[in-house]
Amino acid sequence: MTAPTGPDPVAFDPSLPWQKARSVALRPEPFGALVYSFGTRKLSFLKSRQLVAVVTALSDHPTAAATLVACGVTEAQRPAYVKALADLARSQMIERRETP
Repeated sequence: MTAPTGPDPVAFDPSLPWQKARSVALRPEPFGALVYSFGTRKLSFLKSRQLVAVVTALSDHPTAAATLVACGVTEAQRPAYVKALADLARSQMIERRETP
C-alpha cells in the first residue's frame, strides 16, 4: 500500500511564462513582503525587495528568465532567484501563465 502523494508538484521552468497566483496577496514590508495564499492558506516571506519586484513583474515579461534580467538580477544571483521562484511555484504562490 502506498501513501497518497497529493497533487503533483509544479515543475518550475524559467523559460516559461509565470505570474503571481491569482489567489495570492503581497503585503510590502521593510524586509521584502508577506505573501499569503487564500487558496492554500499558506503564509510565506519574501526576504528581499528585489525578489518582490521579480514576483510582481512576472506577468509583464514573456518568461521568468526575462523577468530576472529586466529586474536587474545579476548572473551570479540567478541560481538563488530561480530556486526561490521554484519554491514559490511548489507552494502555489506563483503559477504558469497561459499565453494568448
